[in-house]
Order: sequence, then C-alpha cells, then structure tokens
Amino acid sequence: MSMIGEYARLTPAELDRAVRDPDWAREFVDELVETELDVHPEPSEARLHEVDKAWHALDFPVDVVHGEEEILGAEDWGYGPPRFLRPERVRIAAKALSATPHEALIEGVLPAELAEAGVYPAVVWERGESLDYVTGHYQALVPFLRAAADAGDALLIWLD
Repeated sequence: MSMIGEYARLTPAELDRAVRDPDWAREFVDELVETELDVHPEPSEARLHEVDKAWHALDFPVDVVHGEEEILGAEDWGYGPPRFLRPERVRIAAKALSATPHEALIEGVLPAELAEAGVYPAVVWERGESLDYVTGHYQALVPFLRAAADAGDALLIWLD
C-alpha cells in the first residue's frame, strides 16, 4: 500500500468544527471527495488536493507534509489521524512555496541522493526516475495553497 499525501481546504469555521468533532471532519471530507470526484477542478478552485507519493520530497519551513497540529481524538485516516495548518500558517506556506520556483526544488539533487536519505518513495529514486514527478506535484500544490491562503482557509492534512 502506498502513502498518498492529501489536503482539504477548510474555512476557519469548518476547522473549528473539525477540531471539536473529528467524526464530522471525516464525513465532511468524504462528501468533498464525492463532490470533486467527477468535476476535477483546477488546483486553485479545488477544496481537495493530493500530491501522490511526492509528499516526502516537499519539505518547507511550514510543515505542508504532516501539518503542525493534531486533531485530538481523531481516528486513523490511513497512516495516522489528520493534522492541520491554521489559516495564518497556510499563508506562510503559500508565500514560501510561491517564492520557490519548481526548478529550485530539485536543483543539484539526484534521485540516488533522495533514496540514500530515505525520502519516500525510495523505490522510485532507487530506479533513478525523473524528479519531474516531484516538480509536477509541486506545481499543482502551489496554486492550491495560494487559493487557500487568499480565501483565509485552513488545511486538513493526512496520509492515506
């Protein structure tokens, strides 16, 4: 089974409810999945986003991989309970990612170095596959985060 990095944009009110009622959060995210499954909105319009297995290679000052705060009492959503970033941290993350061109993300980095460092999914890097895999997901994540920041949204983050 693979670990897929997933994100859901939440308004501050939705985040407050998710923190108080983790079961509601799961149901809400499931509804968002059903809504966006057929529509496939652009990242800047989406409420959900996933970075497939590239999540571990996206390491920034704000923890966009795992989130910074736990939702206490939440059940396991795949590889642990969901975590979140508050709106002010989403703004910082969006600013940091927007200021970092996708080329800079992989500049001077070789797949073998990612494998040696244990960056998930190591098997991909051991095969020497292109780092375009990471930059492609990064390029879609940036407008998703920017839209969340512009709307004043929080992010719910989990590995599934």
